[in-house]
Amino acid sequence: MLKIVSKLFFLSILFIIFACAPRRVEIPSYEGVDVREVLAAKKPVSDIEAVFSITFEKEDTSVKGDGRANISRNGDLDLRVYSFGFLAFELATRDGIIKSDPPVDRNKAAILTYGLRDCLFWWDIDEYRLEEEKDAFLFSNAVRKIWIDKKTMLPFKQMISLSEDRELVITYENPEKINGIWYPSKIRIQLARYSVILVIKDMLFVLET
Repeated sequence: MLKIVSKLFFLSILFIIFACAPRRVEIPSYEGVDVREVLAAKKPVSDIEAVFSITFEKEDTSVKGDGRANISRNGDLDLRVYSFGFLAFELATRDGIIKSDPPVDRNKAAILTYGLRDCLFWWDIDEYRLEEEKDAFLFSNAVRKIWIDKKTMLPFKQMISLSEDRELVITYENPEKINGIWYPSKIRIQLARYSVILVIKDMLFVLET
């Protein structure tokens, strides 16, 4: 009798664990779909509003915070980073003019402007050449290269050429369904000794009217 009760108790615990465990939705496969149509379908997005945790890294040091960004397709950007609930950093760009408090050097500025814009608007690439690799499509033009997974139609790497032979390297991980849209939830932007890691918590896509 004791053995039966023990087994029933064990089974009930397992049932509770599996019932409470979050169900992970599988990423849909878009294999066979024309990748150019996938990119074209995203063109109407004019602005992206994102909430994320953010980590600034330089060599062996790192600083963490929480960020909010509103970025337009034309590159206009409002970025705020909070630490322990207090505003710690603020950056805005308008027509290519950057203002930040506190000031940042050109590499950090590049990561938080060109890098942030192009990593989020990854599909916005013009005059590109399309090549097919084993598991990816490669889009490239004079300044950008982006690799898109054939099955998920999501990016996993991007490279952006800057002046003076500098290069932004962007990697994407952990696709998640955010407001009904699949999107990489972890993004790393790296330039020289600096890197910024974003973990997306919420995202809103604003369509042009």
